[in-house]
Amino acid sequence: MATMKDVARLAGVSTSTVSHVINNDRFVSDAIREKVEEAIKSLNYAPSALARSLKLKQTRTIGMLITASSNPFFSELVRGVERSCFERGYSLVLCNTEGDEERMNRNLETLMQKRVDGLLVLCTETHQLSREIIQRYPSIPTVMMDWAPFEGDIDIIQDNSLLGGDMATQYLIDKGFTRIACITGPLDKTPARLRLEGYRAAMARAGLTVREGDEIIGDFEFGGGVAAMQALLAQQERPQAVFIGNDAMAVGAYQALYQAGLKVPDDMAIIGYDDIELARYMTPPLTTVHQPKDELGELAIDVLTHRIADPTLSQQRLQLTPVLMTRGSA
Repeated sequence: MATMKDVARLAGVSTSTVSHVINNDRFVSDAIREKVEEAIKSLNYAPSALARSLKLKQTRTIGMLITASSNPFFSELVRGVERSCFERGYSLVLCNTEGDEERMNRNLETLMQKRVDGLLVLCTETHQLSREIIQRYPSIPTVMMDWAPFEGDIDIIQDNSLLGGDMATQYLIDKGFTRIACITGPLDKTPARLRLEGYRAAMARAGLTVREGDEIIGDFEFGGGVAAMQALLAQQERPQAVFIGNDAMAVGAYQALYQAGLKVPDDMAIIGYDDIELARYMTPPLTTVHQPKDELGELAIDVLTHRIADPTLSQQRLQLTPVLMTRGSA
């Protein structure tokens, strides 16, 4: 395999000149550039990304740890992150933790060993990133997207789930509904708890009673929405409207209502959360709380690249504001 020295020898120039031609980072005359490019072509030379990263002490690579799910929210979020990386000249290395702590920390160690320039984390709060691994690689900055399972000087970007839950419930109250149920996500997750708290706050402010059985704990997945809605429909007096903690469960709830021969919103009004792409194509289109996924990805990469450029920056905790997308389901 040809080396840069081989290219320099064939072209009759120094290795630094070859480097300047390849990286286009300094003026090289057209005649010299042509000689170098001919030598590269003749030797079929390919620059070593590893050698370049060792010299520059940068890999132009971002690592991302994520707990994969059937919930489209995650794939849409990753798409936004990857696009932002590409626009800034970075590659994204994605590792799925499958919600397993051992796998998460093994992937964390692998990414750190590969000397990624920065790390994004979007994982379950029930597992902790290894402090030992984090401390072993103190120079690699980390940004937590959504809620952070790790206490430390790490930048955090999160959704205002409390406000989002309140907004969704208040919208149903303003529409005249009085018996409003809530299908929440797993309560070991902070966003699920805060969305539930937002629901309760709006109900209390309106003087409405949350009856026994009106709060159902789901799992943020399609099947969980089916099961939760079936539980609500089995009640002697079913609710008039339901705030559902994410759109994936709302899709499942639609299916349960369809199976029961009921229609949205005629028989039951529905509001979801996340505003996944599928939401606008449902029948009727789903009213939901919009999470700015593209903006979240872009902001995460911006915060991370600023941290890479200046590690002395103070810790940032940023919160995005949810927006209610009114459609036909409520």
